[in-house]
Amino acid sequence: MAEALAQAEKGVYRTWPNPSVGAVVVADGKIIGRGTTAPPGGPHAEVTALAQAGARARGATLYVTLEPCNHYGRTPPCVDAVLAAGIARVVVAGGDPHPQVAGAGLARLRAAGVTLTLGVEEAAAEALNAGFLSLQRRGLPWLRLKLAASLDGRTAMANGESQWITGPEARQDVQRWRARSPALITGVGTVLADDPRLTPRPEALPELDEVDRAALAARTPYRLVLDRKLRTPPTAQLLQTPGVVLFHGPEAPEARREALIAAGASVVALSAAEAAAPFPVLGAWCAERALGDVLLECGPTLAGAALAQGAVDELLLYQAPLLLGASARPLAALQWEHLADAQRFVLMDVQRFGADLRLRLQARAPLPCNGSEESA
Repeated sequence: MAEALAQAEKGVYRTWPNPSVGAVVVADGKIIGRGTTAPPGGPHAEVTALAQAGARARGATLYVTLEPCNHYGRTPPCVDAVLAAGIARVVVAGGDPHPQVAGAGLARLRAAGVTLTLGVEEAAAEALNAGFLSLQRRGLPWLRLKLAASLDGRTAMANGESQWITGPEARQDVQRWRARSPALITGVGTVLADDPRLTPRPEALPELDEVDRAALAARTPYRLVLDRKLRTPPTAQLLQTPGVVLFHGPEAPEARREALIAAGASVVALSAAEAAAPFPVLGAWCAERALGDVLLECGPTLAGAALAQGAVDELLLYQAPLLLGASARPLAALQWEHLADAQRFVLMDVQRFGADLRLRLQARAPLPCNGSEESA
């Protein structure tokens, strides 16, 4: 299953809006086939792995990171290929909650006499496809908040200077998360202070292969900007590429709307109440477009609002080994009076990038697991 997860990891930049799945076929203790889900319209991981295994797949074991599908979409059902290959046992990390799958693939395998083992490395498989699974289960995207901070929890000097708190290796990893996110959110404060493009830079990721680069070149991520008064300049670098959506409040001047639309932006009007707590609207907007993985890159005010409104599912916290002092700007604009009110997180993973650490922290209980072991 570890090898199947490694195969799934290879597909995270290319499979949207489908989940990234990995599969391996094992016979006599040896891997005889490997597969990663192709871009939409291409073969799924199981089909590729079975094709590599060929006739040797009969009586073998298939390891797959997500329940095989049992319906026609852009491709035929994977269960058909599994049964046609004569696989004797299937080991699955986790079930697929998509309404056209949702246990139907496992039920068909079980009915055909295939031995099933479920729930192997399920948490790791869930983390790989958190956005897809969140859309199916909650009807909402999985929102990751990216923050970079010093050891004392500061993100910039008092005058706003912040380039660079973290080193080049950490910033390169941020590019990976941008590349796997079909939507990014920021606030107008970041636009005015940094004039960012907020687009992934495949050239900064030498590990990408030709398929990844082609998939990223074929789509531009949505850039969603919370801008109550439409202060985004029509000359902002964001607007040099399509996909910018500005969410504004009722106080935004009509002339600014027209100027920004002419510059290439789309605009969405929010009521005063929605503008004060915009994340439910943003979540619904993304869900309507099957944008499951959403990355929030912003300053402390918007970060604090997202956390206070319970919108954040996961933190990507890059911590640099330096101290900025008490006058520097905080990580997030939050104020708690009592320790019992403080927001706690579940540590998912810690990795080192150059001199910096990246902490992945889940902001709520893990997505539900349904692992068990069954024999037909």
